[in-house]
Amino acid sequence: MPLLTKLAAALAFAGSLALAQVAVAAPAVTPLVTGEWLERHLERDDVIVIDIRSPFAKSSREDYLKSHIPGAVWSEYPGYWRTERDGVVGVLPSVDKLEAALSELGVSEDKAVVIVPHGTTSSEFGAAARIYWTFKYLGHDAVAILDGGFNGWVAEGRPLASGGVTPVGDMFIANPRDSYLVSTQQVAAKLDSDTVLLDGRPEAQFSGLEKHGKATRFGRIPGAVGLDQANFYDLEAGRLKDREEIAALVELTISDKSAEIVSYCNTGHWAATNWFVLHELAGYENVSLYDESMVGWSRDEALPIASERTAFDDIKDFFRDLLG
Repeated sequence: MPLLTKLAAALAFAGSLALAQVAVAAPAVTPLVTGEWLERHLERDDVIVIDIRSPFAKSSREDYLKSHIPGAVWSEYPGYWRTERDGVVGVLPSVDKLEAALSELGVSEDKAVVIVPHGTTSSEFGAAARIYWTFKYLGHDAVAILDGGFNGWVAEGRPLASGGVTPVGDMFIANPRDSYLVSTQQVAAKLDSDTVLLDGRPEAQFSGLEKHGKATRFGRIPGAVGLDQANFYDLEAGRLKDREEIAALVELTISDKSAEIVSYCNTGHWAATNWFVLHELAGYENVSLYDESMVGWSRDEALPIASERTAFDDIKDFFRDLLG
């Protein structure tokens, strides 16, 4: 075969490969996708829709079986997304276990994932944000949350299906981003530094008047600033507030977008919403998540805690528990 003919054949083959790669590439997604976008992409084999309605959101698999987005697979939260280690609840499972679970769900690097929360409360949105963060930590960027969740989809009159959907397994290989996750030891090393320790809990827990049931002490990490993640959620609409309102709320607390930020709460759940809002929507690039959070921090008596709690608060709680 003449050299020019061989060259032409090689170029044609390379072109066909490029076209094949384009054909199988996962569609581009933004952190939040609309119902209109998702409906247009439902028939694609490279889009996986994960319905996470579960007892956490006062729902169940039975609700999923009765009605769900066509083609959506069901995944319970927290389920295999979180685990308990050394007495600390809600932490990230091992990468091996997550790779196995996501492979069973049919996830692979050339597929986009859309997470569907119920669309009810800020805490329930936090489940979607935590799963979203998990994908990002594992190195999978083609992931999104359905804006408005399942309730928004129904309110828009979009198609529904019933019965279960069996996932078609694939091979998911993680490429973890260590900068997305920090340990208790790493956070302790950041005390008295310029790092912003962002507490996503309600004011009563931030101040030390209340605490999570698994935390052993009341209060917050010294030097932390409070930003209750519920501030970002529009309860009536069942979704996050618009970008401009979110940006204004964030800038009131952290004006420097170059700041190093550690997002925490009790178990890394509410913290995931603050991470999502800052890192994915508001343009803060240096944000990590502390998944052990106050439950993990409070268990180590050598670590300091700041609190406005007084002995009188202890007495009030004692009698409340006694009479309750």
